[in-house]
Amino acid sequence: MSTSTIHDIGYRHYDGRRNGRAYVLRSLYVHSLRAAFGLGRPARAKVMPFILAAIMMLPAAGSVAVFAVTKEEDVLMRYSSYAPTLQVIIAIFLATQAPVLASRELRFHVVPLYFSRPVGHLDFVLAKIAAMTSALFALIAVPVTVLYVGGLVTKVPHSADQLGRYLAALVGCALFALVLAAIGMVVAAFTPRRGFGVAAVIAVFMLSSTLVLVVQGIAESETNFTLSGWAGLFAPFNLVDTVQVRLLNAEKSSVQVAPGLKGGVVALAMCAAIVFGSVAVLYRRFRKAGLS
Repeated sequence: MSTSTIHDIGYRHYDGRRNGRAYVLRSLYVHSLRAAFGLGRPARAKVMPFILAAIMMLPAAGSVAVFAVTKEEDVLMRYSSYAPTLQVIIAIFLATQAPVLASRELRFHVVPLYFSRPVGHLDFVLAKIAAMTSALFALIAVPVTVLYVGGLVTKVPHSADQLGRYLAALVGCALFALVLAAIGMVVAAFTPRRGFGVAAVIAVFMLSSTLVLVVQGIAESETNFTLSGWAGLFAPFNLVDTVQVRLLNAEKSSVQVAPGLKGGVVALAMCAAIVFGSVAVLYRRFRKAGLS
């Protein structure tokens, strides 16, 4: 008869402090936020996000520099128009970084490992969306802050009114970040290959904007400006801009926005529906991946 031997290879039971679910959730959020800017990853992963962040800063810095020389208030960009004006750069940032947060774990089939720890499927989704939202908010809000601070330093006229506009613009920045992150994360989560994910996110924003512009052009050629405004709600940047214009008293940056207070309320409701709907879709997506 053969004999068996038990070898003691040094494994010991962990008796230390267990930080629990909140710590895991916070760690996942911080890790994902760092990953969005390539921090903690190879140098090549940092190139694109930091180049795009620098490009986002250039109009703000240039605008303040020109105003410092000319003292013409018109050269300063409006806070609320910053995101719509630079929407191409924001969309590229989202397209390149959303797959890093949403599809990398799916591609390498490591999602079940996350759920072996005290973190739920909803916690995982919320941490990911919060990280992408924070990254986009920083991308948009930092240049807007540079505009505000630069205007104060160079003594822009009516500086007492600037604080209210700046705070309203920050609300708009947060809404832009939340809506865009929700859309980008859903698209990226269903395209596990990163290259396809980048192309898919870009395609969603390009197609929606192009179709809306076509419909608005036809509506305006028929002098139906009301229809043109409502059509704008189906392009993400126009949708959030409508909220800024109708509910935050900003000047419009889109071709047309939905009319009146009703337009603002409908636009805000659509933003909420996009965010909650995206959370539900991502929950089902990662829950299915966690069970496989």
